Amino acid sequence: MSSNDPYLLTPGPLTTSATVKQAMLHDWGSWDGDFNAMTAGVCERLLKVAGGEDSHVCIPMQGSGTFVVEATLGTVIRPSSRTLVLMNGAYGQRIGKILTTLGRPYLAIDKGDYRPPRGSEVAEALAANPDIEQVVVVHCETSSGILNPIEEIAAVCSKAGRRLIIDSMSAFGALPVNVAQLPCAALVSSANKCFEGVPGFSFAIVDRELLTASAGQCHSLSLDLHDQWQYLEKTGQWRYTPPTHVVAAFLQAMNEHEIEGGVAGRLARYTRNRDRLVAGLRDLGFQTLLVDEWLSPIITTFLSPDSPAFEFRRFYDAIKQRGFVIYPGKLTIADSFRVGCIGQLHDAQIDAVIEAVADACLELGLTLPVPAPADAPDNLRTA
Repeated sequence: MSSNDPYLLTPGPLTTSATVKQAMLHDWGSWDGDFNAMTAGVCERLLKVAGGEDSHVCIPMQGSGTFVVEATLGTVIRPSSRTLVLMNGAYGQRIGKILTTLGRPYLAIDKGDYRPPRGSEVAEALAANPDIEQVVVVHCETSSGILNPIEEIAAVCSKAGRRLIIDSMSAFGALPVNVAQLPCAALVSSANKCFEGVPGFSFAIVDRELLTASAGQCHSLSLDLHDQWQYLEKTGQWRYTPPTHVVAAFLQAMNEHEIEGGVAGRLARYTRNRDRLVAGLRDLGFQTLLVDEWLSPIITTFLSPDSPAFEFRRFYDAIKQRGFVIYPGKLTIADSFRVGCIGQLHDAQIDAVIEAVADACLELGLTLPVPAPADAPDNLRTA
């Protein structure tokens, strides 16, 4: 990265390696055999990471993560089919909004900003609503940083004979998931998250039989995963102009992901980043929204201190001047801010961001440790 670029402590886009950036310095023909081989290689490797080589297919889709979420919901869910959506933040709510826009009926279990949906709640909802055919859950809800218990949710869905769809946008590549073993009918993610690529395409890993049965079901031409898959199968090409440079960067990012130790290696670094970050900011007086049990290694929400000297925009600007970009909070229950743990961040960067936060607090006139948040954290953070 350029010495003038701030590190992005966000859940994506994130700070990428110099070699990932360099992979975009070449031009590729979108119908050329070399580029088609790159696409095939990316899909094959993603299936391997997901454990879906024998049961699922991988379909890349132009656009951000929300594009592939809508494409997947619109393709594999029949118009009259009812869905259970598990919500505990902005991205679960967005899934509900997409289904409403598509005219697909759904029932929600909404746990607010900071509690995880539990398997027992899902089991109860499925028993009471036998017409529900699939459950949709966000793997890591980055509006709070909570890591949802997909294993227990998957077990309940399997026992009840319902399909599970996982929005693993900010978790896949760092959190282990095996779509065949869970089982999971569809999993979606994007290039610019835990594989540390750049924004520009997303992908769905879908049960082959389910996708085959979805022909002609999608609400959209450009977002039709079945058509995208069939065209790729027939020609090796994307239906419409692909983000060639982004795919090239992602292939390099996958190489670096493998060199680091794959999912296990990346999870180890991100977990270390989170643990060091949380310990350092807690030493400065900041409190996390979540109890440790639910902290993801992706991004952590910290409650704002109770002081008239603390104003997020000034705090943000002071930290950015010191070389780091953080995220504003996205909660309805409390003032907060978020700090990501993913991307090209190592011990030196984590140490430096803790120092930057301390310096920013002093610049704003806060004492250290900072005052406790106005909201009662013990009440807020009960799981």
